[in-house]
Amino acid sequence: MKVVTATFLKSATAAAHYPPPTLPEVAFLGRSNVGKSSLINSLLGVKGLARASNTPGRTQLVNFFEINRQLRFVDLPGYGYARAPQAVREQWRPMIEGYLYRRSALALCILVVDARLEPQPLDLTMYEWLMATARRFRVVATKSDKLARARLMAQLKALRAAYGDRVLPYSSLTRAGADAVWESIQSVLAD
Repeated sequence: MKVVTATFLKSATAAAHYPPPTLPEVAFLGRSNVGKSSLINSLLGVKGLARASNTPGRTQLVNFFEINRQLRFVDLPGYGYARAPQAVREQWRPMIEGYLYRRSALALCILVVDARLEPQPLDLTMYEWLMATARRFRVVATKSDKLARARLMAQLKALRAAYGDRVLPYSSLTRAGADAVWESIQSVLAD
């Protein structure tokens, strides 16, 4: 997909503040600091649109971005470790679950995992939840450029053993894998 316009739409803490569900939405979810915001920026070809940080837990709201007036990307807070107050972290779970369970515009979930790591327990739990809910989803393994080719192939084999053939390697730095991710997104839009 050629991205002509990509704009930040709004941030929200509750469904009452979400934009109307008038466009299909692609939600990016994963552990804190796995590279969700960097993946969004890289796919859109826009630096800094989704705020990325080296600090786990930087994304603390549900952030909506509109692309070409055709679809929305939704950057969800990460799960797991985060450098945020306990009270803030406790608000994330109902915010994330509420969005994933009830958002009628949700067309595709992108479960973002770190290509350098073995399948993590929290990621496996999210994968099982996505399977149980029959939500359409793909697994994108970010930071694939940080591994030598042989190591990446071994990691992808382990990730595919855990998550099936839904795993796509991706580099936010080089954009390697962007075409495959966009194909997944466009296949949902075509339905």
